[in-house]
Amino acid sequence: MNILIIHTAFIGDIVLSTALVSKVKEKYPDSDIYYLTTPLGKEILKNNPKIKEIIIYDKRGKDRGFKAFISFVRKIRKLKIDVCLTPHRYLRSSILSFLSGAKIRVGYDIANLSFVFNKKIKYDKTKHEVEKLLSFIDDSPKRFELEMYPNEKDKVKIDTILKNLAKDKKIILIAPGSKWFTKKWPEEYFRTLIQNLVKRDDLLVVITGGKEEKEIELNLDSKVLDLRGEISLLELAELTKRASLVVSNDSAPIHITSAFPNTRILGIFGPTVREFGFFPWSKNSKVFEINGLYCRPCAIHGGNSCPEKHFRCMREITPDLIENEIYNYVASIDNKKVKADE
Repeated sequence: MNILIIHTAFIGDIVLSTALVSKVKEKYPDSDIYYLTTPLGKEILKNNPKIKEIIIYDKRGKDRGFKAFISFVRKIRKLKIDVCLTPHRYLRSSILSFLSGAKIRVGYDIANLSFVFNKKIKYDKTKHEVEKLLSFIDDSPKRFELEMYPNEKDKVKIDTILKNLAKDKKIILIAPGSKWFTKKWPEEYFRTLIQNLVKRDDLLVVITGGKEEKEIELNLDSKVLDLRGEISLLELAELTKRASLVVSNDSAPIHITSAFPNTRILGIFGPTVREFGFFPWSKNSKVFEINGLYCRPCAIHGGNSCPEKHFRCMREITPDLIENEIYNYVASIDNKKVKADE
């Protein structure tokens, strides 16, 4: 059986969908799984042994335009797809599903052009996004974890970066970025947190993010390792695997870290809430949020400014709250180590 998954959404969405890949392979072990995604999505899925082929749909590049689209569809139809799963709810993905040639086409009931699907999945807003994705196969309550597969080259790159820096230190990884302004904890809060953390000799503070995150003014101490724009997504995955703890806004690093349950996640959620379905999937996590705030949530993806002008959802999550949680968790690691050595 040839199964195609179509998902061309954000990085975090692709990470979350790796649980679906696992469930498909468990239920249909003899199937060949093809995954259609963006160039960035491929970077997340590379090396996944459960996927036969990652098909890149460069909708803003070489696959843009009508002629390129038709050529791309022909390529898909040559795969002889039996089942097409389309978690992405938007127009192009629905059209690709319809034109894939698959006899069974599964998509959400609220998707654009949902009539092209002959099996519709209820988009249940009360469920976590991973639970929604798993429902594409069946309603079994079995939990599936997120998976990412850094290769040996990725491991060597992180070894080289951390050489002589992380010895006898716990890595605290901080991801200060987000596409949306209102999802970003204030820059001055990150600065305060980082300045306090670097005072401890047992911690190595590492900053991560894309090139665009370099615009965030953090006034970093020389002891801080700044990797913004310097590592790939799978290298980031390898780094999060080695970290003791990750501090992140509601953005992709939370989901990447969820693939490595031994790493603690501290998520900072301002305008967005649990009910949107994108809280950390990892059980080794804690979310900081201001409950009961009259204006929260204000938007599912955040926005470019606070509609109420006070930004209380972020400003009331003060640096000392995050700092104390980090110290408490680090102490718990040390205590476990002492007990293990006794």
